[in-house]
Amino acid sequence: MLVLYHHGSSVCAAKVRLALAEKNLPWEGRYIDILKGEQFAPEFRKLNPKSVVPVLVDDDRVITESTVINEYLQERFPQPSIFPADPLARTRMRVWTKAVDEALHPACAALTFITSHRHTIAKLGPEKMKEFLDSTPTISVTPTWKAQKRLFVEQGFDAPGAHEMIRLYDYYMRKMDEDLKDGPWMVGGMFTAADISLIPYVNRLDMLGLSGLWERGRLPRLDDWWQRVKARPSFMPQIIDWIPESLTNDLRTYGPQSWPEVKRIVGIAA
Repeated sequence: MLVLYHHGSSVCAAKVRLALAEKNLPWEGRYIDILKGEQFAPEFRKLNPKSVVPVLVDDDRVITESTVINEYLQERFPQPSIFPADPLARTRMRVWTKAVDEALHPACAALTFITSHRHTIAKLGPEKMKEFLDSTPTISVTPTWKAQKRLFVEQGFDAPGAHEMIRLYDYYMRKMDEDLKDGPWMVGGMFTAADISLIPYVNRLDMLGLSGLWERGRLPRLDDWWQRVKARPSFMPQIIDWIPESLTNDLRTYGPQSWPEVKRIVGIAA
């Protein structure tokens, strides 16, 4: 039996839940509340020293890193496939999954803490908030993430690098819109791991009330793609339904308050 350690707010865990659903694979969940710091518990760190979800356990095999997990699932259970058969299309798919890991994920982590999570964590109180920040491993999302996260939580939009991360996020939304000229999905006519990798990151913007980045004709192909994504049977049960109500409320409360500043940073006219 496949066992997935995950959390509703984790975009990386959402990638794996989507892949499992699209491949019709049964799994058992172990829920790790990363906003309460459960990922820093010694027993979980034995599974993943980075203290991040997801972690997939297949019998006695432990697999970390969401993109690697999805590749493992494809190789272990080839059908139905989430990888295109054509070598060039598969290469284009991997360019996107690589971009998500290297650039879009750090940007998403930054934007989420800047706009919403810093308010959620502040509810823990000064002592618990300090404990949460101190517990982050020295090397986690990126080699500098521990220090960056503290600054994003403490300073929000005024933190060093905050504006650059938001512009980077917007760059990839515009790149998505450009690539979608070749078909309904990210690498043409087939729904693939490229789409799976990107869905949670667009959803994060949507839940934060930042969909103005593509709506009102700004990125029409991305807007159309997003409507197709939301119509897929896997979307609601594997993305929306796993997000805790309290977190949903926080994202939808604090995120829209940030839209004027986000809009200003990326240069969207009033």
